[in-house]
Amino acid sequence: MSTPTIAVIGGTGKSGQFLVQQLVQDGFHIRLLVRNPAHALAASPQLTIVPGEVSNYHSILHLLQGCIAIISTLGFGLPASAPTIFTQSTTHVLEAMQAHGISRYILTTGLMVDTPFDRKGEQTMSATNWMRQTYPASTTNKQEEYELLATSTLDWTMARLPVIEQATEAPPIVTSLEDCPGNKISASSLARFLIDQLNDKAFFRKAPFIANAP
Repeated sequence: MSTPTIAVIGGTGKSGQFLVQQLVQDGFHIRLLVRNPAHALAASPQLTIVPGEVSNYHSILHLLQGCIAIISTLGFGLPASAPTIFTQSTTHVLEAMQAHGISRYILTTGLMVDTPFDRKGEQTMSATNWMRQTYPASTTNKQEEYELLATSTLDWTMARLPVIEQATEAPPIVTSLEDCPGNKISASSLARFLIDQLNDKAFFRKAPFIANAP
């Protein structure tokens, strides 16, 4: 049986690099979308660099060739993208997935995103309100990204995150569909969670909060 290939968006970012490293260690082949070739990761026979931008549908269509799933840890990047980058990315991803017959999409976002199942506690609501006041445009766009997923028929999982720590340790995580269960998550724990979702249906079409146990 051939080794599965995973498409990755945001893999040159701080948390995305942990994801790519873990995918390589787990034996996957990776097609990695890179906006700036100067930010490309170290060469690996398992890694294919695909130049392009998430704002360009044809870049995403090319990225997904031969892949069984896509994982996105998209951030603003350097130089910073427009605050509408998240809906642009997911709109193109969903369309390209249908063109290629791919059903699995796993992505990350912030804890400020709301779903109908939430019962956010005081700490999570405080962080949500701070993001809405400080970054209103991108916070609105991330919410709109969730709405795009909620109306999609594909098998998506949107992980809602607290502060990400750049740590090689991977402590156990706690999940919840109602409230963020902690105030931080290790980038290594996050990478492990995202990869595990490739073969786990528990969070199909759901947006769990995930964090390291307090």
